[in-house]
Amino acid sequence: MLTDLPNVLTLLRIASIPALVALLMLNTAVGHLAALIVYTLACITDYLDGALARRWQQHSELGRMMDPIADKLLVGALLLALAGINALPCYSLFAAIIILLREITVSGLREYVASKGGKLPSTRLAKWKTGIQMVSIGFLLAGNDTARLIGLQNLNASGIGGTLLWLSIIPTVLSGYGYAKAAFTHMQKKPI
Repeated sequence: MLTDLPNVLTLLRIASIPALVALLMLNTAVGHLAALIVYTLACITDYLDGALARRWQQHSELGRMMDPIADKLLVGALLLALAGINALPCYSLFAAIIILLREITVSGLREYVASKGGKLPSTRLAKWKTGIQMVSIGFLLAGNDTARLIGLQNLNASGIGGTLLWLSIIPTVLSGYGYAKAAFTHMQKKPI
């Protein structure tokens, strides 16, 4: 049900996206710090919605569908916003493009398989992919100016974020391949 707390938390994560983008567009250390705080809260809701749904046994098809969509919207919007303000380190734009291409492809494959009565459930590798991407985006949101603002003068937050973004490409591509393989296996099944 839409009003169950796990689903409300997922909706709050989606609702945070415009605020995050607006804070990033200020393109100031304080704006980035505020975005980092809101983003951290959004990431906590990503953990809580699943944990609470399992604990309270409030599993629903709506929640199963909305959670990965919320993650994709959050990651995609922030990667585009970071690119828009030139906050992606050298060559990290290519990692962001690979991530977005994978997300769109997997969403299409899921939609196709669902139209045939099948499912492509989330995998553990995909959860690792999302986790690494979210940590990398946190560092990219902070950036070096925000790190200095909070007293971490020697922290190369942008460099760490860019490196982690590239590192996330490994589970991104591997999990995307796994979904594609499962979808193509489903496509080859003969209708009954």
